[in-house]
Amino acid sequence: NKAEENQQLENEIILGYVAQHRIDMPRIGTRKLHFLISEQVKEHGIKMGRDRLFDILRDNGMLVKAKKSYTRTTLSNHWRNQYEDLRIDLITDRSEMLWVTDITYIRTKEGFEYLSLITDHYSKKIVGWCSFPTLETTGCLKALKMALKQCHYPDRKLIHHSDRGAQYCSQLYTKTLIDHDCKISVTQNGSPYENPMAESMNGILKGELNLDQAFENRKKARSAVAKAVRVYNTRRPHGSIDYLTPEQAYHKIGEIPQRW
Repeated sequence: NKAEENQQLENEIILGYVAQHRIDMPRIGTRKLHFLISEQVKEHGIKMGRDRLFDILRDNGMLVKAKKSYTRTTLSNHWRNQYEDLRIDLITDRSEMLWVTDITYIRTKEGFEYLSLITDHYSKKIVGWCSFPTLETTGCLKALKMALKQCHYPDRKLIHHSDRGAQYCSQLYTKTLIDHDCKISVTQNGSPYENPMAESMNGILKGELNLDQAFENRKKARSAVAKAVRVYNTRRPHGSIDYLTPEQAYHKIGEIPQRW
């Protein structure tokens, strides 16, 4: 139901902040985490007591000493049982073989914008995006529809990979994938650390293309996102694809040398 979905979305914001702190402090406990992230999640309008944080960490296997007897029953785990991680041993040698999803935050003086991204794994091109004022499925679905509309190679078997977020396991989102003959791939362990492409993308968009600022309003933020995506896709050379732009790499076939 709607209340359950909203709670799941709030939990994902909380887990994102936990992941940031645990990069450098992997065994930090719940009380200290609560102290560190309380003000951060409050900016999203989320009320989080220590007990709620404990429950979220427990449900996602992220307590420092997890209880082995605990059985998880969240919606995201139900989806995990339905779909496998199809990235394992997959070698992409052309575009539209594997798309990877992510959601990040853009700050505005009117509140957060949630940027849904779909990136082609082979070319690193952002094929779909949507900046939306909430974490509801709507934003992710708009990004997906943009990506599907721009497909160049309908004969290729496409895998869509995501985490187990509530947006991606919604009935409408999965139906859209199935209707377009996309195979569904899902992260299995629920770890927020498991998407290195997303980390790289966030670093580029925010660190290099100025999406790390607090925009005056939502309209200006969305305009800045559109420009950043356009510049990233068509003008920025990418070291992992032989200094091609993602747009150039999108139409290649075969292994592309890396320049690290």
